[in-house]
Amino acid sequence: MRITLLAPEPSGCSARSITPQVVALLEEWGVRVTTVHPEATVTDLRRLCVDADLYIVKASSELTLSMAAALDGLGAVMVNPYPATARCRDKIVATRLFQAAGVPVPETYLAARPSELAPLLEGGPLVVKPHRGSKGRGVQVVWDADELADVAPSTGTIFAQRYLEPAGRDRKLYCMGGQLFGVKRVWPVRTHEDKLGEPFTVTPELRDIALRTAEAFGIDLFGLDIIVSGGRPYVVDVNPFPGFKGVPDAALRLADYLYDAAQRAIASRQPSGVAG
Repeated sequence: MRITLLAPEPSGCSARSITPQVVALLEEWGVRVTTVHPEATVTDLRRLCVDADLYIVKASSELTLSMAAALDGLGAVMVNPYPATARCRDKIVATRLFQAAGVPVPETYLAARPSELAPLLEGGPLVVKPHRGSKGRGVQVVWDADELADVAPSTGTIFAQRYLEPAGRDRKLYCMGGQLFGVKRVWPVRTHEDKLGEPFTVTPELRDIALRTAEAFGIDLFGLDIIVSGGRPYVVDVNPFPGFKGVPDAALRLADYLYDAAQRAIASRQPSGVAG
């Protein structure tokens, strides 16, 4: 069994990632795991081919997503499927899917220039963020029209959502093969303990949000960032391969999920009636 992981370059902030533990468990179970850092190497595109039973797309860079798209076109099996990952990474697409699925999200607006948002500020502050960003990078809360001059979009698209005053800590909702885990977390996080947060019991309302997300995106491995405002939860981001920090036995659970996914990928390629 072979699994290839497309991941970002290791950094200081990833020192406590569960990924090394997951890889170690998979290798202990006899899996050949290859880790590829697309941003750290030169890839000969002619040699890019499907040589693993399962691919895991953990990075969010444009290069990695393009490589994943190419591998998907060549028939690679991925966690999550490339089309779903691409939808999650584009906040415009993801938010519209949430709206269509009945998942509560803040009022959302698109514009070509920051100045065009000025009239909307009469209804309250806006949160402006890159529509293909992650990990809170580039997020700005704009209260006054004069502040729009400081908004520097990385692309020609402005993605803005109505600012909602949070009640208490943010919620992280993790789904792994139908299992749901809730973690309360302060924002912004400053320590590893902040990232681990505090577990909480997933309510029926949040369970319904997770089920709607899974159906809308066609995935069963993901994380949701949720704020509670005015007594109601709102989804503000989705991650197709989160870090699962604060989830009990996260490394073991994730390794088991990936092992099963690889087994299913192998079985799907076998002719009908042939046992593995």
